[in-house]
Amino acid sequence: MRNPSWKLWPLMFVVLAACAVAQQKGGEDEAGPYEVVPNWPQAMYSDGWSWGSTAGIWAESPDRVFVYGRGELQAAKEMPGTDGLPKRPPATQGKPRWQNCVMVFDRNGKLVESWRQHDDKFVRPHRVTINPYDPERHIWLIDDGAHQIFKFTNDGSKLVMVLGEKGKSGNDAYHFNRPTDVAFLPNGDFYISDGYVNTRVAKYSKDGKFLFQWGKPGKGPGEFDLVHSIAIDVDKQRVYVSDRSNSRIQIFDLEGKYVEEWNNIRSPFYVAMTKDGHVAVSDGMTQKILKYDPGGKLVHGWGTFGAYPGQLWGVHQMSVDSEGNLYVAEVFNGRPQKFRPKPGADRGQLIGQIVHSLSR
Repeated sequence: MRNPSWKLWPLMFVVLAACAVAQQKGGEDEAGPYEVVPNWPQAMYSDGWSWGSTAGIWAESPDRVFVYGRGELQAAKEMPGTDGLPKRPPATQGKPRWQNCVMVFDRNGKLVESWRQHDDKFVRPHRVTINPYDPERHIWLIDDGAHQIFKFTNDGSKLVMVLGEKGKSGNDAYHFNRPTDVAFLPNGDFYISDGYVNTRVAKYSKDGKFLFQWGKPGKGPGEFDLVHSIAIDVDKQRVYVSDRSNSRIQIFDLEGKYVEEWNNIRSPFYVAMTKDGHVAVSDGMTQKILKYDPGGKLVHGWGTFGAYPGQLWGVHQMSVDSEGNLYVAEVFNGRPQKFRPKPGADRGQLIGQIVHSLSR
């Protein structure tokens, strides 16, 4: 009879890996269940300029990661300093040169695309995403400074829809005042969070026809102070809205009727659904990446303020690829970062693949 112990080898390797992690000495667990991937993206500046404020990031695949930023800034002479804290003003300040606003990187951090032909369209990039139900994988870009939402073909060769009028703010069906995000329904209809100045959520048909809106200034149910992000759980018929300056996430049905709120989230910069049914949030005040269960219970949180690789300052958007790698765009540090799960990491602490709109 053959020895069946070979069947236990995979389990033994997992146990040994977990023991190795437990027996390590020192360290501060700065990046929680992840470790930062060094030299991602690869160095791409040699002329005294570097990353500007980095607002958006979206991993279409491990080899096609979109980064949406606010131009480029003159490189800091010392960044970070010996204490790991930023030695320059936030990357949201300064005078950027307006180029390379949309870039695409592969798994090794190599630049594979730059949509330089569209740089003149942008004023203050805010978010990049893909409709998870769209077989053509159009790229959506939200620019709060231009007061516009753009829909491009996947390769960037054609602009197929624009909502809003460049440089003209408003609070009606087809004018916005610093919009921030977009989320989708399976039929192609979508919701826009609008935004820094307007305090509303607006719904549109798949072809861009205005349907309805809700929200007004204030602190009560259905009132907002800086509507910064939006996500949808289609199965539960719920819309999650980041009410950033009110330090909460408000939850509505698909018609905008108030359901409940999750309080005591200091400054929710970004909210998204994950494929495993959790809600992922980045907090721009505590610098934490947060994972909540569908009922709003905090499952896990991690994050350390600073400028060293693996530390965070202003995670404005995050994304997770099909291999479990986590990507963040930092508006204040002015950089994208890639994290991979640590060997032996507790899978329950990891952020599942972000889909922004979930239908299980």
